[in-house]
Amino acid sequence: MQRVAMLSVHTSPLAQPGTGDGGGMNVYIRALGSALARAGVGVDVLTRAEHPEQPPVVDVEPGFRVLHVPAGPCAPVPLRDLPDLVGDFTDAAHRVLERAGTYEVLHANYWVSGAVGHRLKHELDLPLVATFHTLDRVKAEVGLADAVSLRPRVEAEVVRCADLVVASTHDEQDQLERHYGADPDRIEIITPGVDHHLFFPGDRATARRHAGLPDGPLVLFVGRLQPLKGADLAVRALAGLEQHRATLVIVGGPSGPDGEAEVASLHALVADLGLERRVRFVAPLPHDRLADYYRAADVCVVPSRTESFGLVALEAAACGTPVVAADVGGLRYLVDHGVTGYLVADRDPSAYAANIDRVLRDDSDQMRAQAVARSTRYRWSIAAARLRRHYDDLAARTPVKCS
Repeated sequence: MQRVAMLSVHTSPLAQPGTGDGGGMNVYIRALGSALARAGVGVDVLTRAEHPEQPPVVDVEPGFRVLHVPAGPCAPVPLRDLPDLVGDFTDAAHRVLERAGTYEVLHANYWVSGAVGHRLKHELDLPLVATFHTLDRVKAEVGLADAVSLRPRVEAEVVRCADLVVASTHDEQDQLERHYGADPDRIEIITPGVDHHLFFPGDRATARRHAGLPDGPLVLFVGRLQPLKGADLAVRALAGLEQHRATLVIVGGPSGPDGEAEVASLHALVADLGLERRVRFVAPLPHDRLADYYRAADVCVVPSRTESFGLVALEAAACGTPVVAADVGGLRYLVDHGVTGYLVADRDPSAYAANIDRVLRDDSDQMRAQAVARSTRYRWSIAAARLRRHYDDLAARTPVKCS
């Protein structure tokens, strides 16, 4: 069996999405690791140990394990402080990998893992695959660059040295080439998937009973509460709806250095707009429980400032829920404007409100059916099969030398 060491330094695929720094990347790594294992690739995910009770090795399923690597304090560490632990994590990961046996490929997720993978590539003479999930120079375009000043330099170094960079869409490929000078011959577009056994259409009334949600028009926002995700725009759009009985459900928790301030700001905004009875905050949910919320909603709103892909939009569509989303990044590929939902080109709350109203007013069975049909194009098994072929190819070649 081919074996891959997957790096996810700052968040574990076992962590609850929507809490702390965990989000779509957690879902991505867990689902992809599972699909790879079922495709015959042994996957060990190396993540930082954060709690004394965590076992060194967790067997997720046959062929798929999570290895907890000791680096720094055995406690949560803010993402902004993790670069200081790159050296410790690299040394500890090197020892873990040597004990665990032979690997053919390293696969780093996010820039901190890329920094570790860059070093391990040369220490272990292994090819490196990098998936960034977000890019600092893209976030900088909307005024949300990372507070860690070395991040763009590290990203550029990893791009130059990686044997393969995985992008989710053509937009992300263009960003890698435009902002980082990436070699297009070393970029592969591999679209993420959705778990259709978990996310599928169901009866809306039943889903609302399961989730304890009210009757009447229901708008759903799912995501980490940080400025990047734009929950404030969802609140402002609610205030402008023609459907004055509509309820907005916000599922997620604070994330990143501005997370707590964002939550406080959202509650203040709700109060200022007099929407206390129409906005419901729900703590982050296990992935399997989230499906009921998608099925319960009339429309899901995804007003992100940037989005490399947008798993929330895809999960909602798989449940038959139309999506009103920002016309950015991967969301452009997931929402077929006027067919499965609507794309909004600017950050005007009234534009979001108008499109949400269109969904609520039309209540189109055809739009819901089209959303489900389009979602079937995206499967983790397809992503895993394509990635496996690239792993095989890389394992047979001499790793790229840094330029």
